[in-house]
Amino acid sequence: MVDPKDIDFYSLGFRYLETKTMFVSDYKNGKWDDGNSIPFGNFEISPAACVLNYGQGIFEGMKALRAKTGEIVLFRPEENGKRFNMSARRMVMPEYDVDKFLEAIKKVVKANEEYIPPYDSGGALYIRPLMIGNGPIVGVAPAEEFKFIVFTVPVGPYFPEGFNGIHLEISKKYTRAAPGGTGSAKTCCNYAGTMLPAKETKAKGFAQILYLDAINMEYIEEVGTANFFGLINGKIATPRKTGTILEGITRDAILELCSKKLGIEVEERDISYKELFEESCTETFCTGTAAVITPISSVFLEGKKRVFNNGEPGELTTKLYELLNSIQRLEIEDEFGWIVKIS
Repeated sequence: MVDPKDIDFYSLGFRYLETKTMFVSDYKNGKWDDGNSIPFGNFEISPAACVLNYGQGIFEGMKALRAKTGEIVLFRPEENGKRFNMSARRMVMPEYDVDKFLEAIKKVVKANEEYIPPYDSGGALYIRPLMIGNGPIVGVAPAEEFKFIVFTVPVGPYFPEGFNGIHLEISKKYTRAAPGGTGSAKTCCNYAGTMLPAKETKAKGFAQILYLDAINMEYIEEVGTANFFGLINGKIATPRKTGTILEGITRDAILELCSKKLGIEVEERDISYKELFEESCTETFCTGTAAVITPISSVFLEGKKRVFNNGEPGELTTKLYELLNSIQRLEIEDEFGWIVKIS
């Protein structure tokens, strides 16, 4: 365990730091136990565990923030619980009651409260709920025993660039997911395959890969681990849900903010990468729990580069970033009912 007194909360990156307490619940004989908060630490697992052999594991990413008022808040945590169960169904895993999911989240955050970065640091307490098939299995089949775990890590910005724009490489070599697969499930299987593309593109100086669809290699899917948005012909456009992209919770919030708060028309549709190289596309950014809202300064493909807004965050991107952060930090009224306070 890292002593919170030894942490520089104003210089945090997005890396692992051990905190004090985690929550663990076990599924055996067809039901979940009540679960317990225990000291953060290792646990035993069989070498034949399904998660080790066949990747039967899912997770979520959430954040606890210190609001301007000093209160601790969560952003749309019920949606994470619902998506967690959607992933569980796809991976043939038992669902975890959403109310109990929220109770476990709150319990772990409260127990690790001293690790929440100060309001003015821009950091957060990252929350990682996960479920693994820890029951032993040899044939390709679902486990019969599962473990639900919640742990936390104090973090700063996911991209070191912060709210400064990032540079992306469009890939025609790698794809993230294919129709009929597990692209919309937040399963560990989806992420291992993205490590090599990310490593290769970062070696060239890019922040991440911009993935295209697996069939046509033309339509935008995701930015590594975040959802993509573009301001095209004055409308905010994002890839439609086809089962191959993660159904982002921040993504949905941005669509609501644009349509209900800013009066901007939104489109969920196929977006050709070719549109990014046209003048009609004036801003691009990506969203996610970890990334929040990150401007995209440029995209690159096969020697061709498009720079947006002279490399600076666009006006709409900046407005959305400030608006979302103000809601999350209780600086303005949460008229959408997104914020849950932890007493």
